Amino acid sequence: MINLTRRTFLKCAAVGTAGFLLNDTAAFGQPSYDWSLPERMLPAPIKGGFSMDDYWVWDPSVVKGEDGLYHMFASRWAKEYGFGNWVTNSEIVRAVSKTPAGPYTFAEVVLPARGNSFFDGCATHNARIVKSGKYYVLYYFGTHYKDPAPKPGEDVWGSGLGQRSWMNKRIGMAWSTSVYGPWTRNEKPVLEPRAGHWDASITSNPSPVVLPGGKVYLMYKSSEKDHNPPLLLGAAEADSFRGPYERLSDRPLFQFHSAGKMDNDVEDPFVWWEKDHFELIMKDRFGHICGEEGGGIHALSKDGIKWELAKPVKAYSRTVLWDNGTSTKQGNFERPFLLFEDGKPTHLFAATGSGDKPYQLDRSWNMVIPLK
Repeated sequence: MINLTRRTFLKCAAVGTAGFLLNDTAAFGQPSYDWSLPERMLPAPIKGGFSMDDYWVWDPSVVKGEDGLYHMFASRWAKEYGFGNWVTNSEIVRAVSKTPAGPYTFAEVVLPARGNSFFDGCATHNARIVKSGKYYVLYYFGTHYKDPAPKPGEDVWGSGLGQRSWMNKRIGMAWSTSVYGPWTRNEKPVLEPRAGHWDASITSNPSPVVLPGGKVYLMYKSSEKDHNPPLLLGAAEADSFRGPYERLSDRPLFQFHSAGKMDNDVEDPFVWWEKDHFELIMKDRFGHICGEEGGGIHALSKDGIKWELAKPVKAYSRTVLWDNGTSTKQGNFERPFLLFEDGKPTHLFAATGSGDKPYQLDRSWNMVIPLK
């Protein structure tokens, strides 16, 4: 059993060092993982994953349901709106497959818009599904805005609506005893920003881990002011998924940026518990850490607060080998998610898109890479 009490977390946080420790083995010891994600990757099925012809698709998160099928919770928004409308028009949906690799078939909208009087009433995004006891727990961010609903083709970032909606992002949660629902949706965010702190703007990109004993560790993204770099990550915990969630440190977990290089940060963490420590993979936004813009990095931590980069640090690439023998450099490879079965990672999922430049996409979908 893991011994991760609140006292242990706060004792570590009180040391006064930044959460990020590079090549400092005194705090963690020599990294004790026995696998390398890139070495385990098999060719990606070109017909696998989840896509919809008339929608942008993003945010893969998969769980094996009580029916023995695989259920992907994902985000979608109509292609008649631009890709940038994820922040104003996204909704979380469920798709289903007999196998982890798919292809997944759309089943239903899980978290539709419900009116701008709710914190998550206009859009839901960044789905992450976990199992806690008998409950399926769906974390996400929701947002709202007072503006009229965007029209097809409207440039929401050019009009300022994108930024206003971005600043209203808050982590939400819904739960059900069945993967089919019905879902009980929290009426308030599980975590609010803190004025005057590094996380004063938003709470977003939730990455929950249900620990032995039922506690929940929750990593999240925020920033001091707005969507400009650096974006930073923090952590909170709760005795159960129902909360309340309390921050584990007043400082961000990682600080790669400097006064002369603000464009050096990370996002999209996927965190898991591995025997006696935490591990994560996440996106290196500008490529200054792993050497590839939008590539992935791997890090480890004993307590979820002090993190070290793994050796090797690179977790994945935007260059994908497909099962038809071709290789392509994807425009994006984001929101990584590992499916675990019998305690081992079996598949890596990611949101991706065609095109060789980030966010300049013709289409987007959720792809999957089987692991050996």
